[in-house]
Formats: sequence, structure tokens, C-alpha cells
Amino acid sequence: MATKIKVNDKVIVIAGKAKGKIGKVIQVLPQDNKIVVEGVNVMYKHLRTQKKGEKGQRVQFNGPLNISNVLLNCPKCGKNARVSFKLASLQGEDKKLVKKNKVRVCKKCQEVID
Repeated sequence: MATKIKVNDKVIVIAGKAKGKIGKVIQVLPQDNKIVVEGVNVMYKHLRTQKKGEKGQRVQFNGPLNISNVLLNCPKCGKNARVSFKLASLQGEDKKLVKKNKVRVCKKCQEVID
């Protein structure tokens, strides 16, 4: 299944407590319809001590966001845009049609997003 947002994409949060923040996508969870964005939705996990005499720890991590709460920041035009899909045909060296690829396209500038 092709997702509209992939790892290393730059996104902006459009809803929730982190509205307006921009970050890079670290992880995509398509089965849960969620993504993890760097520096957004920071959470803490408190760990108890394992041995007597040690100190407990407070581990910081980025929590997942619903994919509908973010918009892709287009690398070509620099605007926040929705994404559509298009079939692009690849041609070989002998000018014959090799295969058709499904590519992401910015709805504002109509450019193909890598």
C-alpha cells in the first residue's frame, strides 16, 4: 500500500496541541494510520530501578500522531500541500515502455515528489 507521507518527509502539524510545528518524519505506522515526527508530541516513560542502589530513569521519546493531523511540506514549491497519486511511465534506453510507476504529486505545483 502506498502512503501519502513517507520517512524523511518534512511535515507540518495542522491540528492538536502541537499545531504549527514542523518536523521530519521518523517512522510511519500504516496499520495504525499514524506517524512519528521528530520533536513533536514528546512523551516521557518513567523506569524503575533494576538493582538496589541505582537511580530510576526518565526516558524521552516522540509519540505517534494521527496521519490526518499533518500536511506534507512540498520540497519543490515549499508550500504545505495535499498529495495525490499519478501513474508515470518509465521508458528504457530503446524508447519502449518499461513499466508504469505510481508516484506522489503535489496538488499545488503539480510536481512529482520523490
